[in-house]
Amino acid sequence: MYFVVSYDIRDDKRRTRIHKTLKNYGQRVQFSVFECSLSKEQVLRLQHALKQIIKEEDQDSVRFYFLCEGCKEKIERVGGIIPRDDGPVFV
Repeated sequence: MYFVVSYDIRDDKRRTRIHKTLKNYGQRVQFSVFECSLSKEQVLRLQHALKQIIKEEDQDSVRFYFLCEGCKEKIERVGGIIPRDDGPVFV
């Protein structure tokens, strides 16, 4: 499954924990945005880990945008560093 994860976390410590968790599953493409290519089991594991960190009462938010293979090929970028494709990430 290929998807984009974005997050909006108010607390610096929680935001750092979210970043470190996502870094183990995908590649950061912007400050609060990661691209991931994972199996269904890995997605569930990631979602569970993130739920343990966020605080909904503080309005923390993590969003998953699942993309089809055709959509993945249509991603366009203007500026910034070209994301590396180091292959799959295993946790």
